Amino acid sequence: RFQNEDDDFLMMNMCVRNFLVIKLITYFLWDYTGGKVFDRNVRADDKIVVVTGANTGIGKQTAFELAKRGAHVIMACRDMKKCEAAREEIVMDTRNKYIYCRVCDLASLESIREFVDRFNKEHKRLDVLINNAGVMRCPHTKTKEGIELQLGVNHMGHFLLTNLLLDKLKSSAPSRIINVSSVAHHRGHINKDDLNSESYYDEAAAYSQSKLANLLFTKELAKRLQGTGVTVNAVHPGIVDTEIIRHMSFFNSTFSAIFLKPLVWMFVKSPRQGAQTTVYAALEESIKNVTGKYFVTTSTNIIKSGPFTENDKDWSWVYLTL
Repeated sequence: RFQNEDDDFLMMNMCVRNFLVIKLITYFLWDYTGGKVFDRNVRADDKIVVVTGANTGIGKQTAFELAKRGAHVIMACRDMKKCEAAREEIVMDTRNKYIYCRVCDLASLESIREFVDRFNKEHKRLDVLINNAGVMRCPHTKTKEGIELQLGVNHMGHFLLTNLLLDKLKSSAPSRIINVSSVAHHRGHINKDDLNSESYYDEAAAYSQSKLANLLFTKELAKRLQGTGVTVNAVHPGIVDTEIIRHMSFFNSTFSAIFLKPLVWMFVKSPRQGAQTTVYAALEESIKNVTGKYFVTTSTNIIKSGPFTENDKDWSWVYLTL
């Protein structure tokens, strides 16, 4: 009897040990597949950085990474309650008191202008602008000015914000603009006949259109800023587990929780992993003069054209229209 109990105990102990070993190996594989970590000893002391959507997900982690390197970070957010909670956490973790919450609702052009007015009164320079905030595959909704929400928040809001801050960026040169895009731009098409999705709304197509617009804006603005000392680049953070997928009911379903997420979680990045490409684009010294590029997992490629974006007329049309 005692022999059987000892055998059972040894078997259970072996199972637990094997489980922990597999768990550890899986974790390291997940960490490795999440991409390269920007671990260079690069400081950002006293640099003024604006990060939109900095109260959660990639934006919050980006703000944290920059704060721990000494940057003064302005968290441009819509929800001040969430922003303040995130700010307090970042300040406590980094011991950097120069972190600020400021209202900036990208679904309101008035709010964007008010944010810029306040920023210009409070700060004499701007070293890095990170256009990070976004919405994804949401129900058909419009901004306060009547713009389809994904195009309005993901692109047009940032378009206005960037242009209103250009003088500050130019006077602070060398400075950088980083636009957070997505691999979804490959499926994007700028619908000239129905840019605002009035006739027909497909949430996936609208999202892809907004992400393609980010890249077209990056390309055109980089050309226009040649010689100013201001660089403009876009990044794809990867597939990241953040609140941006909250409107995708399939991924929030019971079926997904039981069957899908356990299979794909190793290929989904954490916010910390997803923020690395943005931090690289903001701080890496070797790319200080690189502009008009698209960075994926800290490697650079020339921006790839989507459908019908084959010539400069199309780049310019998008820029002037938006």
